[in-house]
Amino acid sequence: MSKAVVTKTLVGYCDPFAARPGDQIELMMSAEPDAGAGPGPCRVDVVRTICGDPSSKGPGFREEVLDQRAITGASWPESIDVGHQPLRPGSSVEIPADAWLGGLGSFTFEVLVYPTRLGGGRQVLARLGGFELSLGDDGRPGLRVGGASESFVQTTRPLSERRWWRVAAGFDQATGRLVLRHEALPTRLPSDRLLLHGDVTEAVVPDLVGVGVGPGPLVFAGSFDGRLEAPVLQGRAPGDLLGEAPSADDDQWAAWDFSVGIGTVTVHDRGPRSLHGRTHQSPTRAVTGSCWDGSVQRWADDPAQYGAIHFHRDDLTDAGWQADLRLTVPAGLPSGLYAFRITAADGEVDRVPFVVRPAAGAATAPVALLLPTATYWAYANHRMSISGAEFFAAHTSLRPEFRYIRDHPAVGYSMYEYHDDHSGVMVSSRRRPVLNLRPGADGWAFTADTNLVAYLTALGVTFDVITDDDLHREGRSLLDGYRVVMTGSHPEYWSTPMLDGLADWLGDGGRLMYLGGNGFYWRVAWSADEPWVMEVRRAEDGTRGWIAEPGEYYHAFGGEYGGLWRRLGRAPNQLVGVGFAAQGFDRASPYRRHQESIDGRAAWIFDGVEGEVFGGFGIGGGAAGQEIDRFDSTLGSPAHAVVLATSFDHSAEMLRTKEEFLATAILEDDPKVRSDVVFFEGPAGGAVFSVGSISWYGALAHNGYVNDVATITTNVLRRFLDPAPFQPPVQG
Repeated sequence: MSKAVVTKTLVGYCDPFAARPGDQIELMMSAEPDAGAGPGPCRVDVVRTICGDPSSKGPGFREEVLDQRAITGASWPESIDVGHQPLRPGSSVEIPADAWLGGLGSFTFEVLVYPTRLGGGRQVLARLGGFELSLGDDGRPGLRVGGASESFVQTTRPLSERRWWRVAAGFDQATGRLVLRHEALPTRLPSDRLLLHGDVTEAVVPDLVGVGVGPGPLVFAGSFDGRLEAPVLQGRAPGDLLGEAPSADDDQWAAWDFSVGIGTVTVHDRGPRSLHGRTHQSPTRAVTGSCWDGSVQRWADDPAQYGAIHFHRDDLTDAGWQADLRLTVPAGLPSGLYAFRITAADGEVDRVPFVVRPAAGAATAPVALLLPTATYWAYANHRMSISGAEFFAAHTSLRPEFRYIRDHPAVGYSMYEYHDDHSGVMVSSRRRPVLNLRPGADGWAFTADTNLVAYLTALGVTFDVITDDDLHREGRSLLDGYRVVMTGSHPEYWSTPMLDGLADWLGDGGRLMYLGGNGFYWRVAWSADEPWVMEVRRAEDGTRGWIAEPGEYYHAFGGEYGGLWRRLGRAPNQLVGVGFAAQGFDRASPYRRHQESIDGRAAWIFDGVEGEVFGGFGIGGGAAGQEIDRFDSTLGSPAHAVVLATSFDHSAEMLRTKEEFLATAILEDDPKVRSDVVFFEGPAGGAVFSVGSISWYGALAHNGYVNDVATITTNVLRRFLDPAPFQPPVQG
């Protein structure tokens, strides 16, 4: 019998993702309008997630239902009615309604336009009351002015993609004259001197005599793929030549300068009325504008060359849904990984995870599990399982969560994909349904990390759960009070405050267990105005889904140079002894011990481990797999570090990471394709233990945690919990 296809109709998210006792978490839910699950009553339970991995190689799915009234009080509802809440993607700039804007009669408007994806319907460039400037499906600019009888004029020639154009429109209230013009705008690049065609359209519409623009906010974009720059609005009828600059003694104008406030949500008007606005759904700033000449690579050096904003019809960083339920985290709820479990009348279940942190400055355990939430947001709603990627094929059978992502593109993209206009996705957000951030939804990242929760629970070790988001905001102070910090399986994305905070803590005696692979790889930045939004600029090199455009390697948020930490002089080897070496997803491999693991100063790590080879089991068939890291002194691995074991017998699909090659090469039995297990002592009695493999987590639960991988991990954890200081060897 064929297996019934499960259809997902319930989706949701919560805000914030991590909360302390006393904080309030809001749960936002939606049901598909034609689905039996909603709108309708749904039961909501709060559960503690012990393991979200349902695979047969893991410890098994496990959650504990909490006594709802004990943690929430008598106000907890028996059920909630989940209705449909739509997703409305599309980034824009909004200038709030103003008396001058709403009172305009005659006007002249000009904006520089760089379309990146024509077609797919009408695209709005600017809208105010009864005035709208747009691009048609064929790329022709159009002007619509409303009155008793709405009028629309359109140029005869279209714009072309990826060229700068000056588009101007005007209306004379006294005569009903409409004017629409566009012309090619050559940039300052020496290779871009070719003038393309222009076009002017005029019409006189008597029915529009006396018609005004009308009230409402002024909105730029919202349904546009491309860049806009330097919009100017003047409260006067168009002259013979559109685009005339306002005179010095004229106060009837506004001009928005997108080169001011890069990195913020604020858009500045340099006109006399200071009609400032703000961005919505995080359009991309710090992108090159019409006057970029290639001489500047860092936008902060000459912001005028970065006076454009790139809008996308598919941008979504805040779903803006109404809360269905609010939970105030009670003081007695232990730190850990939790979820809202929503059960519909037809039995469909959705789980929306969240983290309970300890109170500020009040660690409740000596161990902290640092969840790599930056990686979760980078991979949010990734489609690699659906469409495949260069390093693995598309899946033929999809879980309900990924079918939902496939069928509902409005949930937004991951940072591994392109927008519909084929520009790289630079920002991601947690304020939207993230379908792969579900227990069991995806073997990558979040679900994998629940195996570490299960391991610590099985070991009986008390631990707190903290997140990358917390570390970015609070820095090193978040880690104070913990003797041991354990990473997740794939801590790939790190901001400067995160990396500095961890390094400072290690320098003062912290003990780190890096239990993953491909860690500390990409630099990211968070928005100060909207802290739920994260940015990446994929510059120069690295294994990545897209490459940043020339001149756009610096983050808008904070202005730092993007790309690999390795290229920024802070290779992960310096911090944890190993760095990204290779990736391959067909199978995982075992390790072979070195002599240092038998009679060296770190031999205690292998107490109870017999034999030369270990780790030939797990979710991928071995403890070394997916993405692996190696020891390399040329990249900064400490000279006194001990390499205890090295993986072997990798398949031909395990390929060395591309940033290590100066030219294309085909290698057989590449000695640099390996995972190294490394230990070294740090300053002030601290230490670091690194496994350099994403697949390590998948071997922990083998044989009920009675195995060499679990034994090694436990030996390290117990010694790291011992307050006795580590002493680095004397260097000769």
